[in-house]
Amino acid sequence: MPPKVKVYLDGVIAGIIGALIVAIMFLFLDAITRLPLYTPTLLGEGLFVGGHDLAATDRAQVSLQLAVMYTWVHFLVFIVLGVIAAQFLLLIKNDFALGSSILLLFVILEIGFIATWFVLDRGVLDKLSWTMVVVGNSLAAIGMASYLSLRIQNLSQTESQ
Repeated sequence: MPPKVKVYLDGVIAGIIGALIVAIMFLFLDAITRLPLYTPTLLGEGLFVGGHDLAATDRAQVSLQLAVMYTWVHFLVFIVLGVIAAQFLLLIKNDFALGSSILLLFVILEIGFIATWFVLDRGVLDKLSWTMVVVGNSLAAIGMASYLSLRIQNLSQTESQ
């Protein structure tokens, strides 16, 4: 397989890892504190319907359709970010540092979340815990950077042989 294709594949896998980490964390938190799938329903409501009704009331409703629709968008965004990160890390593979990669991915994920803040209804995002968003993005950045670190080291070793 050509190295460029490997990098894209690694980016896709890294994105899936990041998306899974965040999705599983919020599924677990929702199951404990609210209803399972509450967070993706809430974000799906804000993204696809306009979250005024859900955010304005205290009712807790779960829509499997909105949760699935939002989850697709969530995974696609993480996959795009994973591919971008893989391409970037390939460019700097000689100066690769895991800590700075984690920080870079975290900053990118936080900027993405803040951009989401402007797209979605603010009332919807006020229902989320900022602390949990930061924790989720931190864990996703660690998972993605760790995976990409291993893959880029393997790619570098393969090229040097």
